[in-house]
Amino acid sequence: MRKSIVVVGSLNLDLVASVNRLPALGETIIGLDFNTYGGGKGANQAVALARLGASVKMIGKLGSDAFARQLREGVERAGVDTSCVENAPGSSGTALITTSAEGDNTIVVIAGANGQLLPDDIEKYRSQIEEASMVLGQLEIPRETTEYLGRLVRFAGVPFLLDPAPAYPLTEELLRSVTWLTPNETEAQLLLAAHWPEASTLSPPESAERLLSLGVRNVILKLGARGVYLAGKDVEGTFVDAFPVTPVDTTAAGDAFNGAFAFALTENRMAPQEAARFACAVAALSVTRSGAQTSMPSLTECEDFLEGARSHVSA
Repeated sequence: MRKSIVVVGSLNLDLVASVNRLPALGETIIGLDFNTYGGGKGANQAVALARLGASVKMIGKLGSDAFARQLREGVERAGVDTSCVENAPGSSGTALITTSAEGDNTIVVIAGANGQLLPDDIEKYRSQIEEASMVLGQLEIPRETTEYLGRLVRFAGVPFLLDPAPAYPLTEELLRSVTWLTPNETEAQLLLAAHWPEASTLSPPESAERLLSLGVRNVILKLGARGVYLAGKDVEGTFVDAFPVTPVDTTAAGDAFNGAFAFALTENRMAPQEAARFACAVAALSVTRSGAQTSMPSLTECEDFLEGARSHVSA
């Protein structure tokens, strides 16, 4: 029987303003366009997985507002099983996003119903988590919930991929439960700063080595346009280059990478370095499109992109 990948995390409605450039502090500028998209790091990663063809279950909370139905229908259309997504009183999660013509962005997240996803909810769906091929988590839900999830997956022996965003210091107990930790450089510095004040001066291999020393099994440092750096017990330290593209919206690039990496490891049985290259391709495609969930490519699109990249190199 095919196992599902379980995503535990947030569902947000993204309110996206497009501008020529990001405003300075206190500055008012004229925007170019406005759109709403389904978002939330958890839902984005679930949609990324489903678009690639994975069997995906999501555990999360929606509100009792008008956004809730829109968000549920959006992830279901992508193929995500939402039978473990419950409704709670109050507003659904939202994110206020500003994107520039260069593809840069600023994001403010309001938890809403995501803040009501509690340890009791994780316990309620324990069997789905214990039977998963992998569990994906992020930090847009309460801390105690993520820590409870970490203890559960560690006890059950289920691989755990954790995106430490939005970043805050993590306990060593939680870090020891993580199979794959996927911070960007800023997030890695924040995680390390409590232990090493010079964290901002460390190279990617040095940052990875110190994160590993805290108990994480493997680390993938996201380096933006430079690609990623992998290291850990299951992969030797290595850089994987990004694919050069012209960015339109980088909002969910990290979510695209995480979903694709989990898919490649569990569904395609790729080695970590190969899986990271595949995930870099999915992330590259995602930044050429607007929106979060709407930017996630299909498996066919990714395979065509990789074939084109191979043809370009051989030429």
